[in-house]
Amino acid sequence: MSTFAVGDEDFLLDGRPVRLLSGALHYFRVHEGHWEHRLGMLRAMGLDCVETYVPWNLYEPGPGRYGDVAALGRFLDAVGRAGMRAIVRPGPYICAEWENGGLPHWLTGPLGRRVRTRDPEFLAAVESWFRRLLPQVVERQVDRGGPVVLVQVENEYGSYGSDLVYLEWLAGLLRECGVVVPLFTSDGPEDHMLTGGSVPGVLATANFGSGAREGFAALRRHRASGPLMCMEFWCGWFDHWGTEHAVRDAGDAAAALREVLECGASVNVYMAHGGTNFGGWAGANRDGELHDGPLRPTVTSYDYDAPVDEAGRPTEKFWRFREVLAEYAEGPLPEVPEPPARLAAPVRAAFEGWAPLDAVLEVLGDGEVVAAVPPTFEELGVDRGLVRYRVAVPGPRQPYPLGVTGLRDRAVVYVDGALAGVLDTGGGEDVALAEPVAGPAVVDLWVESLGRVNYGPRLAEPKGITGGVRHERQYLHGVRARGLRLDAFGAAAVGKVSFGEAGSGPGLLRGTLDVAGAGDAVLRLPGATRGFVWVNGFCLGRYWSAGPQEALFVPGPVLREGTNEVWVLELEGDAGTGVELDVL
Repeated sequence: MSTFAVGDEDFLLDGRPVRLLSGALHYFRVHEGHWEHRLGMLRAMGLDCVETYVPWNLYEPGPGRYGDVAALGRFLDAVGRAGMRAIVRPGPYICAEWENGGLPHWLTGPLGRRVRTRDPEFLAAVESWFRRLLPQVVERQVDRGGPVVLVQVENEYGSYGSDLVYLEWLAGLLRECGVVVPLFTSDGPEDHMLTGGSVPGVLATANFGSGAREGFAALRRHRASGPLMCMEFWCGWFDHWGTEHAVRDAGDAAAALREVLECGASVNVYMAHGGTNFGGWAGANRDGELHDGPLRPTVTSYDYDAPVDEAGRPTEKFWRFREVLAEYAEGPLPEVPEPPARLAAPVRAAFEGWAPLDAVLEVLGDGEVVAAVPPTFEELGVDRGLVRYRVAVPGPRQPYPLGVTGLRDRAVVYVDGALAGVLDTGGGEDVALAEPVAGPAVVDLWVESLGRVNYGPRLAEPKGITGGVRHERQYLHGVRARGLRLDAFGAAAVGKVSFGEAGSGPGLLRGTLDVAGAGDAVLRLPGATRGFVWVNGFCLGRYWSAGPQEALFVPGPVLREGTNEVWVLELEGDAGTGVELDVL
């Protein structure tokens, strides 16, 4: 069996100096049926290692209630079969433009800013999770014949905090759980980040997208020895809803990659292949230099303008990177693998049934909670989805402005069953309808979380109505709230919904696509506004006419020959004319 160690200047594999040429590929953003192909694409680009995060909230939806934790092990086995090494970044916080930075909502709800610190309740939850997760890593370390050569302690902690007691405790827990390969931290190449995020005795690495010489010089001010590594070489960027699509010139990115390698450093290309935020797991950021401004939710696609695009195809950036990496490879690079099967021909279908949101809530929603003030999503146990808040305006009373204090994130408002407006928090979280409301009246506010913050000081903030509903200056008390969670949309549950003829407006729509020649495809909803799509029970993610994303990627393994069922949960406007499944 092999050993992997940190030397004074190099990584050492069985005592021999090695350079890691790694690429980020988040297995949870890629359909398992595509893992082998995507790993083959990374090999063909010239990479010999793959890096992945592990999202805690995906696998522990409730305290002590676990999902498919073994998926990480299956992916690492695939990495080993591909002849590659692996870097694992288990968190507990991962950022990754992922919902809540990977932290479970049931933990951040009650703890708030106590997460990512030495707080005993947080540490107890982390220890329980790590003892469940880490056997998947420990059993696949290089000393046991597996691919794992490095494991990260936390993630970019210096961008958030300075609790070195917490970081040292976490490093100790990793060792106690059986991690014997080198540990590392990663932070921006700035003094305050490296000061706050580095751990004595643990390798420090830096994250940047350009200026390698300056970045490594900053790292050397804090660590005089040890291998140089850019753990996140940002070769592209992600998109937010309502903004322009982010693109980085391939030649510029290739030149920056070459500079990293000319410094004698190892590298992890972030992202080598981004994948997709299936299931509504996309996170959000706060705008502004200090990341405390308006919310900017991340789109469903995590293409990242990466060298291997969302559908697994090589881009111009792939070929330019391959030219650079070939100079550092041991022998000729593998041929580019054949792409997975693609949809043979476009398919169009009209919707066949429609059920209004209230009817869907009656069947799929959680039980109603009655409280003096609006409960947050966290208090209702809702991670991804929406909540209907219902409150009465007493009467008789004259028309006054009706507003919400502390809205997160977007509310479609009805007064006595009639659409009264959409409240958006782009200009702040205290918002009001354009037209005043008289009493008596019943007000429904359908509030959707557009993604929990994954980076910066606003991490762990609650969702929903976090203040109250006001009529003039008066708070309206006695609120009825019901959650509609995305996880409730299973085949058996949706089968209990009573669908009428296809209607218009917010609600759940159903249709079928007859496919001959199944394979990777894209799905469009012409005229639709905002909501979520499922194909054969698999949630493709959020769509939104705000752009820049205009179509959703459909992995070929999700489709089947013949009849495919599609559900569309439209939340704001009309669901459009039907479903279009197009060839890539």
